[in-house]
Amino acid sequence: MLDQGDHAPDFALPDETNTTRTLSGELQRGPVLLYFYPADFTPGCTAQACAFRDAHAQLADLGLSVLGISPQSVESHAKFKNAHNLNFPLLADPDKQAIAAFGTAGPFGLLTRRATFVITHDPDLPAGRVAHRVLADLNIARHAALVRELAERATADSKAAG
Repeated sequence: MLDQGDHAPDFALPDETNTTRTLSGELQRGPVLLYFYPADFTPGCTAQACAFRDAHAQLADLGLSVLGISPQSVESHAKFKNAHNLNFPLLADPDKQAIAAFGTAGPFGLLTRRATFVITHDPDLPAGRVAHRVLADLNIARHAALVRELAERATADSKAAG
């Protein structure tokens, strides 16, 4: 699994509207919070997606865009996004190419591990590098806590600079 400082591999995956998105393209607009999750409409995955949805203002203040990746289809992602009013793209990876490249495939490749990566958030890291990583398959709160930690750090940094 990728760790802090590792180069994040590029990918090209369709979102819920069947528009192809690449990590390199998203990074041109700024840093990315990229999260992997096992399946649409499961309780844990729904809680995780809604936590990122609800943190939209904090994430925007940090300049972060959000992308979610799981192996379900474009159609499943469209239903999931609409059902929960998600405000970020969900990418379909049925062949698990990005899932494998980021090291988030579970044992025997059967499930996708729940992992969140912040890519190029830290100005001391080169573009396309993992700045932060959370791996917590069952503890959804750890993924949401990352957003709070980043916001607190940004506030502290701005106070120290000001």
